[in-house]
Parts: sequence; structure tokens; C-alpha cells
Amino acid sequence: MSRRFTVTSLPLAGPAGSSDPESRRHSVAEPRHLRGEDAKGDGNPKESSPFINSTDTEKGKEYDGKNMALFEEEMDTSPMVSSLLSGLANYTNLPQGSREHEEAENNEGGKKKPVQAPRMGTFMGVYLPCLQNIFGVILFLRLTWVVGIAGVLEAFCMVFICCSCTMLTAISMSAIATNGVVPAGGSYYMISRSLGPEFGGAVGLCFYLGTTFAGAMYILGTIEILLAYLFPAMAIFKAEDASGEAAAMLNNMRVYGTCVLTCMATVVFVGVKYVNKFALVFLGCVILSILAIYAGVIKSAFDPPNFPICLLGNRTLSRHGFDVCAKLAWEGNETVTTRLWGLFCSSRFLNATCDEYFTRNNVTEIQGIPGAASGLIKENLWSSYLTKGVIVEKQGMPSMGLADGTPVDMDHPYVFSDMTSYFTLLVGIYFPSVTGIMAGSNRSGDLRDAQKSIPTGTILAIATTSAVYISSVVLFGACIEGVVLRDKFGEAVNGNLVVGTLAWPSPWVIVIGSFFSTCGAGLQSLTGAPRLLQAISRDGIVPFLQVFGHGKANGEPTWALLLTACICEIGILIASLDEVAPILSMFFLMCYMFVNLACAVQTLLRTPNWRPRFRYYHWTLSFLGMSLCLALMFICSWYYALVAMLIAGLIYKYIEYRGAEKEWGDGIRGLSLSAARYALLRLEEGPPHTKNWRPQLLVLVRVDQDQNVVHPQLLSLTSQLKAGKGLTIVGSVLEGTFLDHHPQAQRAEESIRRLMEAEKVKGFCQVVISSNLRDGVSHLIQSGGLGGLQHNTVLVGWPRNWRQKEDHQTWRNFIELVRETTAGHLALLVTKNVSMFPGNPERFSEGSIDVWWIVHDGGMLMLLPFLLRHHKVWRKCRMRIFTVAQMDDNSIQMKKDLTTFLYHLRITAEVEVVEMHESDISAYTYEKTLVMEQRSQILKQMHLTKNEREREIQSITDESRGSIRRKNPANTRLRLNVPEETAADSEEKPEEEVQLIHDQSAPSCPSSSPSPGEEPEGEGEVDPEKVHLTWTKDKSVAEKNKGPSPVSSEGIKDFFSMKPEWENLNQSNVRRMHTAVRLNEVIVKKSRDAKLVLLNMPGPPRNRNGDENYMEFLEVLTEHLDRVMLVRGGGREVITIYS
Repeated sequence: MSRRFTVTSLPLAGPAGSSDPESRRHSVAEPRHLRGEDAKGDGNPKESSPFINSTDTEKGKEYDGKNMALFEEEMDTSPMVSSLLSGLANYTNLPQGSREHEEAENNEGGKKKPVQAPRMGTFMGVYLPCLQNIFGVILFLRLTWVVGIAGVLEAFCMVFICCSCTMLTAISMSAIATNGVVPAGGSYYMISRSLGPEFGGAVGLCFYLGTTFAGAMYILGTIEILLAYLFPAMAIFKAEDASGEAAAMLNNMRVYGTCVLTCMATVVFVGVKYVNKFALVFLGCVILSILAIYAGVIKSAFDPPNFPICLLGNRTLSRHGFDVCAKLAWEGNETVTTRLWGLFCSSRFLNATCDEYFTRNNVTEIQGIPGAASGLIKENLWSSYLTKGVIVEKQGMPSMGLADGTPVDMDHPYVFSDMTSYFTLLVGIYFPSVTGIMAGSNRSGDLRDAQKSIPTGTILAIATTSAVYISSVVLFGACIEGVVLRDKFGEAVNGNLVVGTLAWPSPWVIVIGSFFSTCGAGLQSLTGAPRLLQAISRDGIVPFLQVFGHGKANGEPTWALLLTACICEIGILIASLDEVAPILSMFFLMCYMFVNLACAVQTLLRTPNWRPRFRYYHWTLSFLGMSLCLALMFICSWYYALVAMLIAGLIYKYIEYRGAEKEWGDGIRGLSLSAARYALLRLEEGPPHTKNWRPQLLVLVRVDQDQNVVHPQLLSLTSQLKAGKGLTIVGSVLEGTFLDHHPQAQRAEESIRRLMEAEKVKGFCQVVISSNLRDGVSHLIQSGGLGGLQHNTVLVGWPRNWRQKEDHQTWRNFIELVRETTAGHLALLVTKNVSMFPGNPERFSEGSIDVWWIVHDGGMLMLLPFLLRHHKVWRKCRMRIFTVAQMDDNSIQMKKDLTTFLYHLRITAEVEVVEMHESDISAYTYEKTLVMEQRSQILKQMHLTKNEREREIQSITDESRGSIRRKNPANTRLRLNVPEETAADSEEKPEEEVQLIHDQSAPSCPSSSPSPGEEPEGEGEVDPEKVHLTWTKDKSVAEKNKGPSPVSSEGIKDFFSMKPEWENLNQSNVRRMHTAVRLNEVIVKKSRDAKLVLLNMPGPPRNRNGDENYMEFLEVLTEHLDRVMLVRGGGREVITIYS
């Protein structure tokens, strides 16, 4: 019988028992493991948690029935669909911006009010805010001047390029904004989540600086309107003459700008809600002012306003010092001079001495606003760029000029150009007027349908503003006289705002409207910039900015506001709006460039998560927008562009090296993956050329019971050898099964990664879990790397205490490692006494690296010292190369040839040829071989029963004791002892001791196995039933000091008395031992004080019967040396003399 069931989503109580939607939002959308500071991502639970996890309260109620019992064991990670849908239904995404802070202020001290769900549509939530941010101070104060200087055609091109840049950026931004939820943070959030924390932090801080300098620009615009058009008498600094007016104006701007900045910062600090309440008022002022301009244009077509312009010849005169545009006036029947006469002449009398240009030219008066029907646009079509201090002149007017080089008196009432102008400068000044397109994305949390409203509202706002700007360029050129357009401060029209002269019904509409709009824009900048900095600080990607993430109890970013005000003060101290505008243009252009880059990268990568609802985009449009932004940066100001890029680059590198690790699924990670895939496929084509060969290391390390690396010096040596170049894989093997030991493997990986970071080893870590150590190492050697990016060299430590291992598996694993590297054509580096190798902080002030080149190995022995000496540890060590000459070799010629070879290799080293003459095999060699073979016999008995083992050990021990006593009872003694010390003391014993060990009890397997190249220094207590057969150091040193010296008669007698026993030895082992002893004597003699000795590593025997003897040969070859690296080539040339 089927059952029907219904899953009902119950309302969750908030932290204080409230059931308001805000608390419910945190309960559903914020899992507990994501609320802490260690949560990955940006710290925003809405991004990291796609509503899947739920609270513990929910878990107990969701799966009570038996219908879903089949899935009950997976409920912790895979909740019911009903729970998912409930979380989606209850999810809200209020911005972490000014709205939150306003609500927090409203809730202080009283009962908490429920937060209403956002209901703003496209018009109120995106379109109008974008209009308010795009229209600004440049439209009212500088656009007429730009048109007058650049001409209608060039100004049209300039506006079209800038608006195209913002339109292409808006298309890219719409694609990103509709590819999922965009929380507060706007462009910073989009860039950081698309391009990664490094790009996001760098561009986010640049966008913050741009917004901050925009606030300074708006405040300077406010002061300019106040002092130039509203209340000129408020100026504190007065100019004594006309030449000092510019400096006095800048000082006034600094003083009043600082005061206005302080007031605005105080308003923002006291409460953002006041700024938000007046936002509509400021927007109304902007719209009313623009409508007044269009009304004035229409009126001028049939009834132009009366704004006469006074010209002297073709020179424009400033109206500040006179009222009548004439030299002489008639009062009754008498001719009198005007105030204009007094400005150019020495007195008011007709016989006064006057300026030559004033005398030779007539004064005329023309209309400043001829109107749209006047055909004036033809005159204003072309550019009229000016240099600083040049008089603004009307083209086509008759003028009796002066001789070239005649100075112009700056005290005369002319309209002068205050700066040198050119096209690129005008682009930098104008571009801030098209910024502000991010206002809609910044308010995504306030929108009813953000993914629909943001593209529609932003693109419509850009289309509207672009139409206004383009039409304004044409209309200004058609209605306003050229000299008035080039008059930046309206001196020729009685000090009126130039655009105000065109407005209807009165110029004061524009003046007052622009004043309040610039005030509002400045407040908006001071409100938005600190919150952007706070969002960056709370992400934790820039460590030194974390203090600015804190604020008042209601979340108001107090410290960020203080920093913003200080940076804004820098812009105000610059005091010139024309110099501040290009600075913020750089930062905004860089931000827009990376928005386009983010969209292009995501589109080209075609990542599965890239599914924007906005369909009208293409990577070519994003690429075009990015190129346009980059071009505009250098068009505006190439040196500002370089400074902005340098700042962004420094921030990028700082975040890369010091910032927090963030995984945001950004496009740069995907781009890196695609680039890596492409490079790997290219590497598959074949092995690298000899000139490109470098050791790509697989470092085998051992971890202890706590998953810590036993010998960190191996990684120090790796860092010194690699210097951050090439591939490094640090591998380790744990014995057991994957299901049981997976947590230990993860801990081991973390431990190895921490050590790699501490030792500055750049590479990868790989921990393998295998049923036995030998198979695990074999798997690492075979499967390490990917494609063509594979290791070609294995670095491993020497198994120091291999004689003392109960099951003797360590040396077998080591020999198998040697065989597998040989079979795989891999080079092998074996470090002996690795604990004595230097760490990275150490420095050798002198010494040598000795290379013993016995057989040719492809050049590994030459290349390794060269690489090591690039590191600071070995830099001051000189390189010495030794080679061995036999009886038939010409040692002089060998030295000469080796020197020539090193010269062609471009390697500086001292060369020495060591002659090794044929000599009789010493008694010491025979005795070492005898003890070695006796030990081998003991090892072969390990598989016998306990009683058989004891009998075999006893017989072998007795035979060995008798043999040694017959040979030399004075220098040699056999000790049969039962040690009570732990095995850990064994590392203090001399390594040249030959110890025969047999454990009479069954050994137990350790829980953590060492790698084949390392032996544990001590693993607990040694069973007291161990027999030690020891060849003492006294005998060893005595025999080695004898060397090839003549033997005494007693020695000869003993030699022949032991001859029958020596005849039973394997002659191949005797020869090998003889070679090891002789080579060791020579190496110790020449290289005892060397900082590092590198020598060829002989290969293991081809048949496996003599494996145990191979380890003894290597021990004898390297004894009495502090730091040794045995090198075995990979079967190919790794160094070449050719370029």
C-alpha cells in the first residue's frame, strides 16, 4: 500500500528566538562550518554554500520517516530535495553596504524591525542610480570647454570612443553579473571571483583609489562652482595682479576643499541614512539641469538669449573690469572714455598713452549664444588647441596684430588659456564623465530580479547618457560662440557658467543644480569607497588591510572612512580638477579593462559554470573593450598609465606572496589549467634536448608516526639543487590500505607541504598508500608526473642502519630501487650522512666540492656541482674534479684533456689525476671479505627454525673467532656480547664496524615503514638476545694505515697460516672489496676536508645472489667521509659543449 507524505519547511528561530527573515536567512544560508574566519572562499556564505547544508536542528526533523531509510547514511552530505528547495525559498541576499548599515542604525536601542525583502525594479534600482553616477561635474563644468578646444568633430569622436568603451564594458559586466548571484562589492566581487584573488585585490584596490579620487574631483567641482559662480567674494586668498589669480584660486580650493571634505566625512560617519535619503534630491537636480539645457537649446532656435561678448580686434575680453564694450562713450554732447579705456591706457584722458594693440584695433560686440539656427556649427567644427597663457581669439575677425615676440601684459582684461591643451589631455579630463556604470551591480541585493535588471538598466543608462553627451557636443557647437566655448570659467559672459548661459529659464538653474549634484556625488563616493575597502579587507587577501575591515557596532567602516578621507585629501591638495580627472581615469579604465578580460577568459575557457542569462555577449566584444580601455589609458596619459599599472602589479605580487590562499573557482585557474594542458601536450612530442635537460627530481622521504618528515635536510638539498626551477615531486609511502590510512596520508601531505614551503621547494607532494613499501616506491617511480612533465632523477637517503634491521628488508628495497631507476633510465642521487648536510640558512665561507669521476655517467657529476654553486650555501665553495688513472694511462695527457673538456663545458674547476697502481690484495681486504661472506651465511639462515638458527649461528661464530685469532691476536678481538643499550645508540657507533646481527625472537612489523633510502635511527628497545660479531675500529684503521707498505715476516707467516681459509672466498667479491678499499683510501686522503664529495655509484650485481654484499661494498667505498652523494646516471647525456 503506497503512502503519501509531505515535507513541510518549518520556520527557524533566530539566535535570540526571533523569527524574522534576517535570522532565518542566516540559519538557512550559512552553514556553521562556513561562518568562521577559516572558511574558504571570500567569507561570504552565500557564495560558498549553495543552500545544501542545513543546521543541526533541521537534521533531526527531516528524515524521521522510514520512506527514505535507504538514504539515511548519506543524509549528512546529501540532504533531501525538499530541504534544498526550502533553503532556496527562504534565501535573501541583502547587500552588505549602506542599506545594512542604515537598518542597523534604525534598529539600535529599540525593538528589532523585520527586514523587508527587496522590491526595487530596473528603473529605480539600476537605471536611475547609473544616471546619477554617470552624469556629473564634467558635464556642467568642462564639456563646453572640451567642445570649444577640440571642435565638434574631434569631440564627437572622443565621446563616441569613451561611450563605446563603457558600453562594451557594460556588456561584459552584464554577462558576469547574470552568471549567478553577485553580492555586495560590485566590480571587485566580479573581477576577484572571475580572475582570482591576485587580480581581484589589485584591481579592487585600484577601483577603490579611483572612487576615492572621484570624491576629491567632485569636491573640487563643488568648490569651483561655489567660488567662481555662486559667491566669488568668499575667496580667502586674493590675487594682487592678474598673474597671481590662478595660484590664489588653487589655495582657496585647498582650504575650502578640506573643510567640505571634513563636513562630508562627518555626515557619512554620523549616518549613511541621511546620504541615502537625499540621493533622490541630488538626482532630481541633475535631471532638472539637463532638461533646462535642452529647453534652452530649443528656445535659442527662435529666441536666443542675450549674452554679448566684447572683442578687441579678434581677442576676447573679460567682463570683470568694465561694463560698456566700447572705448569711448557719449554723455550729452561730450565724448568721454569708458572703464575699458582706463584698463588699457595710462589715464582716463583722451591724450593718455595706450596699449599699442588697443590703439590699432576696434572694439566689437557679438552675441555669445547665437542659437541653433545661426549656422555657427561650421565655425566650431574644427579644433583650436591652445598653449598656456595664450589669449582666446575669434577666428575670422579682423585684427591688426603686433610684431612677433611682443609680450602680452597679463594685467589686461583678456581671456587667457590657463593650460596647454591637446587631444589626449582632453580624453583624460572627459573620461570620468562616463564612469559610474557599476552603480547597478553594486545594488544587486536591492533588486527584485538582479539578473534581469542589471543588464537592462545599465545598458539603457549608458545608451541614455551617451545620447545626451553626443547630442550635447553637437548642440553646444551649434548654439554657443567658439570663444565662449573656449572660455573655461565664463569670464567673457560676466562670470556665468558657460553651459548655464544656454539654459532656460535662467542660468541659476544650472548653477544651483550642478552644485547640489556635485555635492551628492561627493557624498556617494565617500559612502561607497570605504565599503569597497571594507569588502576587500574582510576577504583577507591583503593582510595589512585587515584593520580596515572593522568598524562601528552597526558595521559602519570607520577606519576605512578615515583612510578614504586621507587619500581624498591628497586629491584636494592637488587642487586642480583638470589634473585630478586623469588620475581617476587611469584607475577606472584599469578596472573596466579587467572586467572585459574576465568575461573574455570565462567565455574562451567555456567552463561548465559559465552560464550567463545575458546572451548578447561575445568574447570578441570583450576583447575589443579590453583593448579600447588599454589604449585609452595610454592616450590619456602614458606616465599615469605606467604608474597605475605599476601600483596594480605591486599589489598583485604582494597578494601572490603574502596574501591568504583563496579558491574561488576563478578563470585564471582555468586559464592556467588550459595552458598547462597545452604545454603538456607539446612536451609529449619527445624527450628534451641535452641543452634543456635539468634534473626533475622525485624526492623520496620518510615520515614518522606523527606524519612528520624524518630528514628535512633532503628538502634543503633539493632547494639548493633546484633553486625553484624545473619539476620537483616529494613522495612518501605509507604501509597499509587506502581505506584505513587515508587520514594519515592527508596529514602526511600537509606536513610535507609545510616543510616544502619552509624550505622554499616549489613542487608537488604525493603520498602513496601501499600494502608494502617496495610496491609503493615502485608505483611512485612509475606513475610520478604527468605526460611529458615527469621526473628524470630520484633523490633518496642512504639506509644508514641497514645492518641492524631485523627483517633485512630495508637494503633489499634499496637495491630494488637502484635496479628500477636503472631500468627506467632515471638518474639516481643517494645522499649519505644526510643529517650532516647544510640547511638553507647556513653558508660555507670556504671549502670545496670534490667530484670523483670514475666512469662516464652522461655528465651528471659535472652538472650537479654547477647547479649547487648557484645557491648561497655552496656559492663560495670551489669545484675540484678527480679522475683515476690506471697503469696503462698517461696521467699528464688525461689531465690536459680533462682541462680542455671543462673549458668547452664553460665550467671552472681544479683538475687532478690520481694514479692507482696495481698492488697486492691486503690482508685487511681479505678479512673484510671473509666477515662479509660470513654475514651472508648468517642471513641465509634466517628462514630456518629457531633451534637450527642457533646451531648455525654458533658454528659460524666459532669458525670466525678461530680464524681471526690465528690471523692477528694482538690487533683483533672478537666480542660476543649481549648489549643492554637501545638501538638508538647505534648511530653513534662508527659506521665502519661490521656487525653480525641475529635476532632470536620473531620480529614484529612496524606500523610506519621507512622509505627504501632511509633507515630509522632508532626504533625502540632492542631484544637482549642479539649476538653482535664486531670487527673493531682499531683493526680497521690499523689495516688501512698500512696500505701497500711491506709486510713483516710475522705477517707473512700469519698470511700463509690463513691461506687455506682465504682460498674458499669468492674471488669476485675479493676483487670488488679490493677496489672499494683502495678507492676509499685515495678519496679519504684527497677529500677528507671537502664540504661535499660526489662519486660514481656502482651498479648492483646482475644476479641477486650477491645483493647483501653490494651494500657492504658501498659502505666500504664511502666510510670516513662526512657528506657523500652517490650519483648514478640515467643512460643519456645531460651536458654538452655545443651552444
